[in-house]
Amino acid sequence: MSSSSFEPRTDVDLSVPSAARAYDYFLGGAHNFAVDRAFADQVLQIAPSVPAVTKLNRSFLGRVVRFCLDQGIRQFLDLGSGIPTVGNVHEITQQVDLECRVVYVDYEPVAYAHARQLLAGNPFATIIQADIREPESILDHPETRRLLDFSEPVALLMVGVLLFISDDDQPGELVATYRRRLAPGSVVAISHIASEQAGAELQAEVARLVGAYAAADEHVYVRTHQEILGWFDEGMRLVEPGLVCLPDWRPESPPEQTNAARPLGYGGVAQVQ
Repeated sequence: MSSSSFEPRTDVDLSVPSAARAYDYFLGGAHNFAVDRAFADQVLQIAPSVPAVTKLNRSFLGRVVRFCLDQGIRQFLDLGSGIPTVGNVHEITQQVDLECRVVYVDYEPVAYAHARQLLAGNPFATIIQADIREPESILDHPETRRLLDFSEPVALLMVGVLLFISDDDQPGELVATYRRRLAPGSVVAISHIASEQAGAELQAEVARLVGAYAAADEHVYVRTHQEILGWFDEGMRLVEPGLVCLPDWRPESPPEQTNAARPLGYGGVAQVQ
């Protein structure tokens, strides 16, 4: 993993690791602190497949964004976007069309602050600091309304974020609330951690991962294919190949069937009817 010369903000508690910054570290990013790297290294000791899963998830995001561009979509709402790293949505979209509009959303203060720095001077991309469990505060935020026209198709990206939403917060209803604000032709993309197809060793690894995050007060929820599939409600139509293991969703080359992390996540994309 890369080391970091990242300068800490004075309002960040450096005694507490952040899931967003640990994710950045797993991707080889530089927007993380010593506490995050120490936590991430602990996770690697008990769940060595984590970096492979994060990379599968990031690759899925890239393919989804390119799919949306092929559908003519030029507006993107990325929930739980995390720390700005290589391959972010605006970097992909603006290679195709400089006027593609992207709104990132993250609650974590470092992700928010450094995305703002990254996006300074970019009139077509912004970030807002908000909790995705409060859809109206995001959908009606002045920055969202400035960039996104909800009478036209929007790509709603919920990639690797709903695993942090508890059952008590009703992730399925959360997805439906966002979906109801989207115009026909919009796209909803979801990816989520899973372990039901994994062998006993990998399932034990995931259980240890969940425990490590809980000990750091960052709760992760592992869900089944059936649970995630239910979030694509009657207002949406799944596009082929449906809800599948991450590397199996429209791969740009034949997926590695031997990738150890392959069964540890699902991804799916649906079009709003």
